[in-house]
Amino acid sequence: MSTQYEVVGVSSKGDELNEVAEAEGIRVVPIGMTRTISPIKDIRSVWQLYKLFRKEKPLIVHTHTPKAGIAGMMAAKFAGIKIRLHTVAGLPLMEAAGIKRKILNVVEKLTYRCATRVYPNSKGLYEFILKEKFTSETRLKVIADGSSNGIDISHFNPELVNTEAKSELRESLFIEDGAYVFVFVGRLVGDKGLNEMVSAFKELSKSNESARLLLVGGAENELDPLQPETLQEMEQNERIISVGFQNDVRPYFAISDALVFPTYREGFPNVVMQAGAMELPAIVTNINGCNEIIIEGENGTIIPTKDRDRLLKAMLTFANGSYDGRGAVCRKMIVDRYEQSVIWEALLKEYKQQQTSVS
Repeated sequence: MSTQYEVVGVSSKGDELNEVAEAEGIRVVPIGMTRTISPIKDIRSVWQLYKLFRKEKPLIVHTHTPKAGIAGMMAAKFAGIKIRLHTVAGLPLMEAAGIKRKILNVVEKLTYRCATRVYPNSKGLYEFILKEKFTSETRLKVIADGSSNGIDISHFNPELVNTEAKSELRESLFIEDGAYVFVFVGRLVGDKGLNEMVSAFKELSKSNESARLLLVGGAENELDPLQPETLQEMEQNERIISVGFQNDVRPYFAISDALVFPTYREGFPNVVMQAGAMELPAIVTNINGCNEIIIEGENGTIIPTKDRDRLLKAMLTFANGSYDGRGAVCRKMIVDRYEQSVIWEALLKEYKQQQTSVS
């Protein structure tokens, strides 16, 4: 986009925003936004964004995430920005209930009403939005085959992690040769299916001493804490290895045999694409995004959400070698459908079309 437009990145203040500025070579502006429901802070965010948009007078405002979406789309509409685009990459409201669900429904509808175009990043999200009547079909579009950003297949390439590096990493984590390694990459929280996964692995490890569960990601105890028994098992089971958040997850994929991703909700999960590009088959849940990337029996298997027994059965199947030798197939399926440049070109084409429509 920087070859066609001046791009300005807006997000909450922090090291990550500065890293984006340096990595992408763009100007960034810090605007405070919270991930929780906080009316006073949210109104302040809308006001700050409104002032920014009035000053910058951007041609396009494109928002991502629910909070940036509501604040950014409202501010852009108030500021008179003609092209207001919002990408939907997962809906927290899918796991909400009661008054919280009603509030989030209203917020989502308001976001879409303020936007001129809404881009669900999966076909499943597209259908869900229509089913819930959040907006009309004329305002919705899925870019390319889905995903917000595609996958950089030159970066996520198993050939970039050599045998020596893999051996050193396995040794540092006390993973013996011949161990079958399941890897999970993501936030260690309840709605990612961690409780079911740890419970299933506890049972699996009783009969399979060579199995290992590698957890790559940080916890968010304030938002979605794990169950006490899950935390206890993670601490006491020596075959569960937790390495925390990692800037580069490729080495961890490279020493693993399969991805386990039993999440309750997603938009279009990067992790599943990354794992596939790194030649890993995957166990995923039957939700939008996941069930579009994984083709049953080819590059992985699809199980129901929150089903510990089905997850255990799938992990047993994988550990017994049923998906061995599928690496090349897994990578090809990602390369063919989700290579990053394809997504970028489709998004740029969409920008140009929107620009033409208002000129």
